[in-house]
Amino acid sequence: MSLLEIIKKRRSVRKFQSKEIAKNIVDELIEALIWAPSAGNLQSRKFYIISNAGVKDDLVKAALGQRFIAEAPLVIVACADMRIGTYYGRRGTDLYALQDVAASIQNFLLLAHEHGLGTVWVGAFDEDSVTETLKLSKQLRPVAIVPVGYPAEHPSTPQRISREKAVAFVA
Repeated sequence: MSLLEIIKKRRSVRKFQSKEIAKNIVDELIEALIWAPSAGNLQSRKFYIISNAGVKDDLVKAALGQRFIAEAPLVIVACADMRIGTYYGRRGTDLYALQDVAASIQNFLLLAHEHGLGTVWVGAFDEDSVTETLKLSKQLRPVAIVPVGYPAEHPSTPQRISREKAVAFVA
């Protein structure tokens, strides 16, 4: 598949098979996280790779009961490192750190799809509960929870807004 095909065919998957993900694929997914661009190349992010059932259950509670999180064989929690503020001030903590994590997650989602894996980007969760569950240091802010596994469903293609509404050309 071309990259554009991967982008267009990737879907948010909320039902997973119980099949484990091979270590070499997990290693590649980690590479995708790490190699995303970042503000000032500071790489102000940290990722937690979770397979522990008890921890996943705690994440379900933190994520307002989204049970599919615990059903995925692996769950990624992506955190922004707020120490970026030392270099970029408030813009670093309010924007750049979040963009850094978002770029990493997008890389991860696309590579996962290329490997036949399903993912969903979860943003609805209580940050304090996730921080407590993972015993995060105070400089880390959880930004996304991403369950990943072999899909047990294949969601249909969602509608997109028109190019005219999405894009404005300035000459």
